[in-house]
Amino acid sequence: MENLALIDSFSEFKDDKLIDRVTLMAILEDVFRNALKKKYGSDDNFDIIINPDKGDMEIWRRRVIVADEDLDFENEEITLTEARRIEADFEIGEEVSEEVKLIDLGRRAILALRQNLISKIHEHDNTNLYKQFKDLTGEIYTAEVHHVRPRVVILVDDEGNEIVLPKEKQIPSDFFRKGDNVRGIIESVELKGNKPQIIMSRTSEKFLEKLFEQEIPEVFDGLIMVKNVVRIPGEKAKVAVETYDDRIDPVGACVGMKGSRIHGIVRELGNENIDVINYTSNIQLYITRALSPAKVSSIKINEETKRAEVFLKLEEVSKAIGRGGHNIRLAGLLTGYELDVIREGDVAGATADEDDVELTEFSDEIESWVIEEFAKIGLDTAKSILKQEVEDLVRRTDLEEETILDVMRILKEEFDS
Repeated sequence: MENLALIDSFSEFKDDKLIDRVTLMAILEDVFRNALKKKYGSDDNFDIIINPDKGDMEIWRRRVIVADEDLDFENEEITLTEARRIEADFEIGEEVSEEVKLIDLGRRAILALRQNLISKIHEHDNTNLYKQFKDLTGEIYTAEVHHVRPRVVILVDDEGNEIVLPKEKQIPSDFFRKGDNVRGIIESVELKGNKPQIIMSRTSEKFLEKLFEQEIPEVFDGLIMVKNVVRIPGEKAKVAVETYDDRIDPVGACVGMKGSRIHGIVRELGNENIDVINYTSNIQLYITRALSPAKVSSIKINEETKRAEVFLKLEEVSKAIGRGGHNIRLAGLLTGYELDVIREGDVAGATADEDDVELTEFSDEIESWVIEEFAKIGLDTAKSILKQEVEDLVRRTDLEEETILDVMRILKEEFDS
């Protein structure tokens, strides 16, 4: 039959990756039945036969034969005279089937029908896409950089779906070029009009948790559970883990031999420093572990205000606070307590600005062998190095003057910021 532009519509969508044959036929039938209702008032006596593979269809109308003078409902009844023009031996009471040509619906109706068809197909695609990614929320996903903008990176997956990675969801050190593969979690799926917008995040705590699942078999298998994760993206993170299997060391299993297991995660997160600790329901012990590498002397906890006073020896304070105050901040977030660090013998809490910083806190910028060279001569904090003369350090270590100057610049920037 004459399908006009509708043949093009079928061929456009019959190979659509998101629509199976049965669904496509149901959408097509629904569109045509709506058009028939508008034209004839009812579609109950119409049969629609669709072949989406060929882009072809047929519409047949069934009507009952009545005497010429008894015609009341033209859509459902046909006169004997008219029926016998189709076939001479028809009798009253018999049913006649006639093919309805699309052209009979009128040009405007056909154009509207095509628009409605395209709209229904896209609506179905968007609904499926929304459901697909809604089910993937909180899961790691990989896509390719398609376009880099100042405040957002547009990604495209293997199926051509567009994924948005906003600037605030990127790790500060992230730098992407067109064609790069990017990993993150699907954080949310939002409907913008009728089109779903898929948001990816690389700064979410969930991303780090899922990386542990991917990279550490015992976590994936459920032998080790990740109890809590806190992050300052690109800087530092703390992960509390637990196991009910006494044969497993959860921290050792997560870190691996010489950091082999966690190294891939650290690299993925832009050299984010990750502390893995054993979870415990004993809050004093939990806070002590959370403040690692500092050695805590004692803790005074106020359960009502969720505050804890942590007493440390003078040399442990800088370790507890950490570079930029990151260590104590994350320890508080991990345990759920506001932590006040107090030097033993002091009445006032120590702050990050007042205290020195352990040199190991700069391991993301200063190579480990350089830190070891300074440690050999008893210099293991930032201020202890900054107090030295460059010439003296060249003489006392195996370091080049240029290396020492670079280290001092890094340390000075920390205290100037």
